[in-house]
Amino acid sequence: MKTIKLLAVGLLLLTTTISAQEYNQAIGIRGGLSSGFEYRVFTDDFNSYKMLLSTRDRGVQFTALKEFHQYEMFSWSEQLVFFYGIGVHVGYERWDEYHYNYDQRWSETKTSLITGLDGIAGLEYNFYEVPISVGIEVKPYFNVLGRKNIDVQLFDFAFTLKYLF
Repeated sequence: MKTIKLLAVGLLLLTTTISAQEYNQAIGIRGGLSSGFEYRVFTDDFNSYKMLLSTRDRGVQFTALKEFHQYEMFSWSEQLVFFYGIGVHVGYERWDEYHYNYDQRWSETKTSLITGLDGIAGLEYNFYEVPISVGIEVKPYFNVLGRKNIDVQLFDFAFTLKYLF
């Protein structure tokens, strides 16, 4: 009986210590049109920088974003956070170009450098019990250079799962 009480007190102290810890970094995955891995560094409670390595259009893009967080936007939950930001991306994309000549048909794979501007807005729910957050976000982007010289995508929605440390 004494051992069970000691274990219960130990677990209570451990849970209190874990939930009281503050985090300043996060690593996670993003699933959407631009799917990949992300890393976030908090500079303070309301600002962070996010680096995203993602795949899109048969290529790879690296995106750097400056984010701003608003915690008290929803009075019914302080665990739900709204964030928004702006950034840039660089990478490459691939596509198949088809050629037709009389009765012959062939294709060749083309590759192009891609660069542009990004925006981001989303909601995240931070769990106090475990250092995890889940979220939904939209990351519209504007390609300045690429297969099409100017390309706009307004609806790059994604779900995110992050480990906070």
